[in-house]
Amino acid sequence: RPGISARGGALRPRGSQRQRTRRRASRARSSGAMMLTNKAKQQGIRQLPQKKTQEPPKLDDLIARRDYVGAITLLEFELQQQRDAKSASGWQMNPTTGEYEFVSGGGAQEPGDAGESESSRMKWLAFAAFHSGDFKKALDTYQALIERYGEQDPTLHTYAACCLLGLGWYKDAEEVAERGPQSALQNRLLFHLAHRLNDESKLMLYHQRLHDTTEDQLSLASIHYLRNHFQEATDIYKRLLLENRDFSALNVYVALCYYKLDYYDVSLEILTSYLQQHPDSAVALNLKACNQFRLYDGKAAEAELAPLVAGAPSIEKVEFDLVRHNMVVFRNGERALQVLPSLIDVISEARLNLVIYHMHHNEVEEAYNLMKDLEPTSPQEYILKGVVNLAMGQALDSREHLKVAQQYFQLVGASASECDTIPGRQCMSSCFFILRQFDDVLIYLKSIEAYFPADEVFIYNFSIARAAAGQTQDAEQGLLQLLGGPNADTYRADYIFNMWLARCYVMNGKSRAAWELYLKLESSQESFAMLQLLANDCYKMGAFLYAAKAFDTLERLDPNPEYWEGKRGACVGCFQMICAGKERKEVMRDVLSILKSTRNPQVEYLVRVMKKWARENGVAVS
Repeated sequence: RPGISARGGALRPRGSQRQRTRRRASRARSSGAMMLTNKAKQQGIRQLPQKKTQEPPKLDDLIARRDYVGAITLLEFELQQQRDAKSASGWQMNPTTGEYEFVSGGGAQEPGDAGESESSRMKWLAFAAFHSGDFKKALDTYQALIERYGEQDPTLHTYAACCLLGLGWYKDAEEVAERGPQSALQNRLLFHLAHRLNDESKLMLYHQRLHDTTEDQLSLASIHYLRNHFQEATDIYKRLLLENRDFSALNVYVALCYYKLDYYDVSLEILTSYLQQHPDSAVALNLKACNQFRLYDGKAAEAELAPLVAGAPSIEKVEFDLVRHNMVVFRNGERALQVLPSLIDVISEARLNLVIYHMHHNEVEEAYNLMKDLEPTSPQEYILKGVVNLAMGQALDSREHLKVAQQYFQLVGASASECDTIPGRQCMSSCFFILRQFDDVLIYLKSIEAYFPADEVFIYNFSIARAAAGQTQDAEQGLLQLLGGPNADTYRADYIFNMWLARCYVMNGKSRAAWELYLKLESSQESFAMLQLLANDCYKMGAFLYAAKAFDTLERLDPNPEYWEGKRGACVGCFQMICAGKERKEVMRDVLSILKSTRNPQVEYLVRVMKKWARENGVAVS
């Protein structure tokens, strides 16, 4: 038996010689360290502070801070530790069932709380993955849980369906959600899926099952927002904010609704208070940038995103998909082909902005291919689909595409929600433009003229509509304004622009200016069409000299009998105006020269009559 020492404790065994030697060496090192420390204190030497061991983060703290990436890392580490411990103690995972089996002795059992601990960690892992936006990882985790615990906890089906909704797999999400138990969460989920699947009957069914709880009302507000009922969504968010002052994120939702309602300054004001509390909120900063873009320009918007893009060498390297998308928009399409195609199935606006990029670069067919299979659900999608069909109709001279475009424009412009908006009135003007009802076009364009004082596209369309409606004075003024702008060279090379400007010149009694415009374009492919325009319009307006010149040039290019008849009538008309004193007598030489260029029996008679009048009136024609 061990003896009792004077201290009343059990005596330790003496141990081996090697162990005693180690203990003595350890005591010597300790005493030496103490002596060194005392000496350092005497000499006033400052000692380095001892490093405190950092405690591992706690899951509750990470979730409270919304550090979902940190939570995922911690949970995966703990799960791996738990599995390694099982493997080390003889437990191995069966690849078929996914269950751990004891294979070393065959008789041991898994601790009772081990499975529960693992399932709890996996649920938290799925939760963190879902909230970090990694829906695929969350879905895989829930499916693994369903295989093991699905019968015990059918709510897992509902959670998995939420992940499928996030991935955009709506049909699958509906099937999985129906396997879960009836609950408020299941009803909200099916409510959203009915909207995504355009099932109005189910939408109304699940709508009726909503209650006056915060979660259900938030769900209802989001559906209002998705269906473009922004005012209804705003009313719900405001009421919830009054009832729950601590729910500061509701300010962002209200600001988003005001942004959609075009109240950009109000949206900015609401965001300011939220950003004071959460200055690093990616959603709020992005929305603020969008407001700045609408109110000012892309540079002002890009400056707001600086905290989110700091350190990224290029747009493609920006972490957030939404920010990466918006940077392309703010930079007027820069790197669009590199960034937007990969985001088409992630961000709904990416497809629309890529279509706009193609339209700006006259790539109509590429834009049409992106839009042809899209079923429009928002005014922006209807408008863009109408614009693309209009461009295709003009490019292919297709009445079918033009009719489709006209129908889309009419749907938007006549809708109750858009009829009094600027885009709605633009749509109605486009609809009547296609129908060639230009008086109606002007009614709508005049109602929004004040909002586009320097917009060249608006001025162009407004001027063409005025010219087509016979308001050529105002039309000429608008077209000349474009020639004084920064894109003057583009308009000078535009065939349609020059044709309308020439017509305005002729209709306003400036046939000489129209003829000079033709001379500048004489070498172009469209000069023949302009000659026809000048010949007929000048003849109609009584500018017979320039009509005769135009018909004479046309006859030389194409010896068509109709051109001779037009030239003959224009020459006789010009001679009549000289006789009436409404045209200069010196013009007679030009008329005779134009007539003599045609070999026709009628020429000799006309020339003889004109020369006789010239001799009698003292007009020199030779």
